[in-house]
Amino acid sequence: MKLLFASDSFKGTITSTQSSQMLEKAAKEIFGENGLECTSIPVADGGEGTTDAVISACNGKKISVAVHGPLMESVTAYYGDLGTGENGEKSAVMEMAVASGLPMVPAEKRNPLNTTTFGTGELLRDALDKGFTSVSIAIGGSATNDGGMGCMRALGVRFLDKDGAELSGTGADLERVSEIDVGGLDPRVKSAKFTVMCDVTNPLCGKDGATYTFGKQKGATPEIQERLEKGMQNYRDVIIRKFAINPDEIAGSGAAGGLGAALLVFLGAKLKSGIETVLDLTNFDERLKGVDLVVTGEGRTDWQSCFGKVVQGVGDRCKKAGVPAVALVGSMGEGATKIFDHGICSMLPTVVDTIPLEEALAHSKEAYYDGALRLFRFIKTGMKMNR
Repeated sequence: MKLLFASDSFKGTITSTQSSQMLEKAAKEIFGENGLECTSIPVADGGEGTTDAVISACNGKKISVAVHGPLMESVTAYYGDLGTGENGEKSAVMEMAVASGLPMVPAEKRNPLNTTTFGTGELLRDALDKGFTSVSIAIGGSATNDGGMGCMRALGVRFLDKDGAELSGTGADLERVSEIDVGGLDPRVKSAKFTVMCDVTNPLCGKDGATYTFGKQKGATPEIQERLEKGMQNYRDVIIRKFAINPDEIAGSGAAGGLGAALLVFLGAKLKSGIETVLDLTNFDERLKGVDLVVTGEGRTDWQSCFGKVVQGVGDRCKKAGVPAVALVGSMGEGATKIFDHGICSMLPTVVDTIPLEEALAHSKEAYYDGALRLFRFIKTGMKMNR
């Protein structure tokens, strides 16, 4: 029997790799080791941990880079070298959160008027310096609402005010942009391919746009949101005038405080589901061949899990390949059973009693392993029934 494990991390408690290790141990305890083959693929949905998951799954190499953080402080970020493919493309994977992420800004300093994606641009520039021609970038978890100006500025684009002075590229500069000079844009971007890993479809402006949807969690008060929204509308209008492209008509342009718009407009990037990109990068479909059962999972499964999360992505691929898949999850919320429409045959929660969240988190590993044992006992019972 060949088992494949492909679970998301359980945020703050169990990594994708740890879940695979516990699943393998539990499977051997229930089935024995004879005739049992266990393989695993660390996966993520384009959010936190995506780079590490893909590096691990693809035997890639971590590249550390000194960049500037959201407040232009000096930080060390990293991305993954995935090697050169058969088509000759040298591939890299990265996530903007390690250079411009919200956790990098102390709570008392969170104000998207002051933050910038400049460090993310430095990551991209370093990848170009090292000859990468295919870059996949996850853009979840940002601390920014600068329209991606900081990122593009690091790649040579100049954002100018009405007097021709260059702006630094923070949220506060959105309202001051009068002209955009792309003459200095790094020419190497033309020969590179950029894939944006993102599952949100928000436009750049409006009630569902970058500012009003995500600004509050980044520290914006209602007054700051109003100022940022007016600035973003100004920025949008300059882009329309300069490039005849309306970012509000591009799904996902409002992701990461407008970084999505900048990557799509200035770099010609393609927007793709995070989990779909990860599964493609890790050659998931090929690894499914000969597999009898896939075990996936995540910290909490509810109705949102059907919109670009790991369990849905893995389940859909398994359904297409005709491979049964089950899920071991931390907990089940409203609408969790909708996941059964996506190739997941059954699902078990690891938490089996009504206990405080803190206690559940403190004993998450023990609960996960116990859940894995229960899961495989069910599988073994089904095998006996079949015989």
